[in-house]
Formats: sequence, structure tokens, C-alpha cells
Amino acid sequence: MSTIFSKIINKKIPSYIIAENENFISFLDINPLTVGHCLVVPKVETDYLFDLDDSYLKEILIFSKKISSSLSKTVDCVRVGVSVIGLEVPHAHLHLIPFINEKDMSFLNKRIKMTNKEFLDLQSRIIKNLN
Repeated sequence: MSTIFSKIINKKIPSYIIAENENFISFLDINPLTVGHCLVVPKVETDYLFDLDDSYLKEILIFSKKISSSLSKTVDCVRVGVSVIGLEVPHAHLHLIPFINEKDMSFLNKRIKMTNKEFLDLQSRIIKNLN
């Protein structure tokens, strides 16, 4: 099962990577709901998040926590929400979405547009705030 996420993981297509380790990768969503909207993707190719091994589920949340903390320091938001939809790409993933109010988390919202320069600047600021 090769997906666009597999291509990003294997560096076959460009992305705005925020963090990566041996099991997971996080990058900016190129069609974000809000500024800072990131994806966290396991490197193992699994379609459904809850089909992952229990240890992977635990690790993906711990990995996501670091990204969420950096997002909170980088963009204007009340919280960083987590969403698991999983229909648009058949590869397990989490959405980390900085939000001001609950409506910001709706996938029915119009996506925001950002330039390459804006993505690169945001990526740099989020990485700088990773601790």
C-alpha cells in the first residue's frame, strides 16, 4: 500500500517536515484548516489508526505531544486539537490542529491558503520551539 504519506516518509516528494524519528514523521498539512495544522504519521503502512499495535498508539501520542507543545508556542491558539478521520489518505495519521474555538476543528471549513515562503517560515518557527 503506497500512499502519498509513504512517498513523504521515503523523501520521494517534498514536504514541510517538523519532526521525525524511527517510527513517526510530522509535517505541515498543505491544505490546512488553521495555521500550524500538522499531520503525525506512523512510518509503518497501516490504513486504520486503531489497527496499530498498542505500543505504537502510545508512542504516537507521546511524539504528538512534543509537536503540540511547539505549536502552542508558535501560533496563536487556545489549544491544539487532535482529530482522527483517516478517509482522505489510506494511511493511519493524526491531525494536530491549533484552534481558537471548536468551529476551527471542522473539516467542513474552507481550507486556508499559504505561500511556500509562509510554510517555510512557519516550519522554521515550529522546529525552533521543539523541546
